[in-house]
Amino acid sequence: AAHMLMIPDLLNYFLTGIKSSEYTIASTTQMYDPNEKCWAVPLLEKLGLPERILPDIINPCTVLGHISPTLQDELNVGEIPVVAVAGHDTASAVAAVPAKEDRFVYISSGTWSLLGVELPHPVINDKTLLLNYTNEAGINRTTRLLKNIMGLWILQECRREWDMEGNNLTFEQIEELASQSKPFSSFIDPDDDLFYGPGNMPGKVRRFCLETGQKAPETIGEICRCVMESLALKYRLTIEGLEDILGYELPVIHIVGGGSQNKMLCRFTADASGKPVVAGPSEATAAGNLSAQLMALEEIKDLAEVRDIIAKSCKTVQYTPYDKCRWDDAYGDFLSVIRRRKESLEKEQA
Repeated sequence: AAHMLMIPDLLNYFLTGIKSSEYTIASTTQMYDPNEKCWAVPLLEKLGLPERILPDIINPCTVLGHISPTLQDELNVGEIPVVAVAGHDTASAVAAVPAKEDRFVYISSGTWSLLGVELPHPVINDKTLLLNYTNEAGINRTTRLLKNIMGLWILQECRREWDMEGNNLTFEQIEELASQSKPFSSFIDPDDDLFYGPGNMPGKVRRFCLETGQKAPETIGEICRCVMESLALKYRLTIEGLEDILGYELPVIHIVGGGSQNKMLCRFTADASGKPVVAGPSEATAAGNLSAQLMALEEIKDLAEVRDIIAKSCKTVQYTPYDKCRWDDAYGDFLSVIRRRKESLEKEQA
């Protein structure tokens, strides 16, 4: 190989003929040094990987060049500038978080949930290793300290199974059934390996509950409620881990992406965490992409102005926590389920 380009960089190359590596996507390769903010050359040498195939790293919000002459002729256009945006979709989404606070939790919610904080520097120590948090890059050379959590994949797969059984329900109808079901009847760990593959997801939810000594949910509403409550409680566990690492409290949660439209999940997240939730925008990645272009073209000054514009332009919904005592009790039960599952898997491996 002569060159290695990540997918966003490859698209930029197709447009311009220029080979480069954008900062946020480079940070996900495990060949990048978060502290030195450059390719991890000593690591590459130890692994026998040729440094020569890696292009120079450029910052997001950079005018990379112009559409190539070949494309200009084909499209009958002039020298349209091509901007290197935050090529990692979560980095673009986080740029569009309409936060007014310096300290906040973001959840980029969709099939996956990316939950983290925005920091000026990476945090790499024994605690982040033990708790399995990662450092990825953001716009303005920031660091996104985050964890990947299974998101709405489980519910999406459940719905696909119910559709095949003839229960053609919308997500809103499923949530209505869940709202009529008994709360806190059973819990799952959304990140358990059992849920990573497709196929018979309702059966997998029941199986997890039975294997951890719980009553298995049977109806559509019971299964949905189990999944949504468990996901909200997993968010609380992950936020507590961040606060432990950082040594301070995170006062507000911003949920962006498609999951911000899931009213039940947003409500449960506020209640489970005891923190206010601001939901929206749903198209955060697209908004962050556009914002990077505007900053590169000097139409917008900085990230603070971006967030102010998005806060004024996009509809958000706020959820205030309540019923804390019941959710605290449920959290204790959830942690017990997580512990039992871990102990069971450790015995199997032994």
